[in-house]
Amino acid sequence: MANRVVPAILIALLAIVHAQLWFGRGSLGNVAQMQARLAEQKARNEQLRQSNERVSAEVRDLKDGLEMVEEKARSELGMVKPNEIYVQIGK
Repeated sequence: MANRVVPAILIALLAIVHAQLWFGRGSLGNVAQMQARLAEQKARNEQLRQSNERVSAEVRDLKDGLEMVEEKARSELGMVKPNEIYVQIGK
């Protein structure tokens, strides 16, 4: 009888481990599903990162744009600020 109990227990444990591999929390199907979700999330993160970069570039352009407008107005139109003296040196 002892000769049959040990192999039966081992076979039962093997069946449990095998069932866990196919149907449990860390099953192959579950891992594949999680990998697909991970790929989707990475793609979404990349889209959001690109969107953030565009917005950041727009903000920089707006900040620099005002300085460029002021510089052009000073050089081409002779704009001066209050309490400022404009001196133009010819080339």
